[in-house]
Amino acid sequence: MNPVLDIHIHTIASGHAYSTVTEYAREAAAKGLELIAVTDHSPAMPGAANKFYFINMRVLPRRLNGVEILRGVELNILDPEGTVDLGPGVISRLDFAIASIHTPCFKGNLDDYTEVFINAMKNPHVKVIGHVCDPRYLFDMDEFIRAAEAYGVYPEVNNASLKPGSSRFGGDELLRRFLGLCVKRGLPVCLGSDAHYHGDVGNFDSAVKLLQECEVPERLVLNTSVEKFKEALGIAYKEI
Repeated sequence: MNPVLDIHIHTIASGHAYSTVTEYAREAAAKGLELIAVTDHSPAMPGAANKFYFINMRVLPRRLNGVEILRGVELNILDPEGTVDLGPGVISRLDFAIASIHTPCFKGNLDDYTEVFINAMKNPHVKVIGHVCDPRYLFDMDEFIRAAEAYGVYPEVNNASLKPGSSRFGGDELLRRFLGLCVKRGLPVCLGSDAHYHGDVGNFDSAVKLLQECEVPERLVLNTSVEKFKEALGIAYKEI
């Protein structure tokens, strides 16, 4: 399996990351990646950029060092209704959005987060649910997959979550079960490095190992083709 794009990276604009877009592009080019998506944290995350940062992403070039640049965001899911922390007028200016639960931003403590994720999927701008199978946010896997199919949303296999030391570490077995169901239903998945330093861009070692153990076929991994990824998410723009 040869991933050629990274859908989930954070720059210094996220407030707790350490590299610039230019540094990421240079590193991505050196690693042979074809595309990266800049997906900084949205405003509810402490220290993150305000909405004007995302509005102004139009100034980013579409290519740097030969690497295609997508303008994205990692939205915070705020409550059981699936509310996110940027409005449609801002998100619609971007290429796509990931929606994730982050502990500092979510209001409430639930036993079951199924409806939370499904409500977030109903947002037409949300195309990816980030770092699924975080053991703190349990959900009904069958219902999640049915909703993802219905709303055209894809789950992310988050490489950083699989590393010891991650606040989300420990969800491996949940993710194995989930991936098995995705394979059975034919639901594609995305890989994200969740890099907070440019040296980690395109680092999918743990995620790819897990996919191989779960016998996830390459056709169900959107990162193996720029065209496949953009078609699945409905990403289209005129290069300037």
